[in-house]
Amino acid sequence: MKIAVNTRLLLKDRLEGIGWFSHESLRRIVQQHPEHQFYFIFDRPYDESFVYADNVTPVVAHPPARHPYLWYLFFEWGIPHQLRNIRPDLFLSTDGWVPLHLKDIPVVDVIHDLNFEHHPDFIKPTVLRYYNRFFHRFAQVSARIATVSEYTRQDIHNLYGVPQNRIDVVYNGCNENFKPLSAEKQRQVRQQYAQGCEYFLFVGLIHKRKNLANIFRAFDAFKAKESSDAKLLVVGDKKWWQGEIEDAYNAMQYQSDVIMMGRQPMDVLCDLYASARALVYASLFEGFGIPIVEAFNAETAVITSNVTSMPEVAGDAAVLVDPNRVPQIADAMLALWKDDAFRSQLIQKGQEQRNLFSWQQTADRLWNTIEQVLP
Repeated sequence: MKIAVNTRLLLKDRLEGIGWFSHESLRRIVQQHPEHQFYFIFDRPYDESFVYADNVTPVVAHPPARHPYLWYLFFEWGIPHQLRNIRPDLFLSTDGWVPLHLKDIPVVDVIHDLNFEHHPDFIKPTVLRYYNRFFHRFAQVSARIATVSEYTRQDIHNLYGVPQNRIDVVYNGCNENFKPLSAEKQRQVRQQYAQGCEYFLFVGLIHKRKNLANIFRAFDAFKAKESSDAKLLVVGDKKWWQGEIEDAYNAMQYQSDVIMMGRQPMDVLCDLYASARALVYASLFEGFGIPIVEAFNAETAVITSNVTSMPEVAGDAAVLVDPNRVPQIADAMLALWKDDAFRSQLIQKGQEQRNLFSWQQTADRLWNTIEQVLP
């Protein structure tokens, strides 16, 4: 069988959440199924590291999909042009976007979340118009949909009317590099990155959805209650820094204890997770929340939100807080700072919860979805 795949988010050294999902699941699928031929469709020159096996043929469709107008041209003109040459038995998209007018080619679409339906204020107007016009149609034309949590499965059903029996839950996994460190190695990491102090860790794109403004306010409240040298390390690109996030940061009493680290390479990120007092991931909306599982694998305690998919991913292995209530986030920090037994108990529960999530399970579940659609 021939399987064509939208791989436009496989970008060397620039993998984000959906990019990692695509990379980790597709790499395993193509290697485990040499009986099928896969055609990876990129929107720009690709890196050879993403051609995972001999049964992968890379092709480039135009134009590069870097703007809503170009998204439309890429999916409605560029990909169909390539598909006429490939003549595949199935088209798979791992990022939610699909061509709307494919004839006789069944489509499997992976929709990671419908954040824009609940928080349109988080999205740029031109992007929001595209999403509002097309995303429900992407769901309708797909023979089958995979998504990364039961929460999003219900969301797609409720908002778009897709029958639940056409939607499969395919959880995200976690990079195998996230592991615990020895006490001495943790001390070295704190010395190198946190002035020798224990610290709370935030990891994620600096965006309003990630709720960093309230995390700054909560850290200030924690420091006011507890006299300590604790730091807050913030790892992520400052793409949407201006506005509420910057204002909250500038208003901090303990701003000097916040260390802005920008984007970090994988080896540094793994060390930072494993050496933190706790991960603070009080996001306002997540389709899954990979950092929660990364912290479980690094054996670090987790504070996360009690909304959307995060309770589903965290189970009973994290402190759940209302992301809109700063005192709750601050109290969770205080509890994990002062109570070593409670922190250890959460870490032990995280060791069990993490077994629900692996990239191998992701690949197996996604392949099961594909098999239900293949002729």
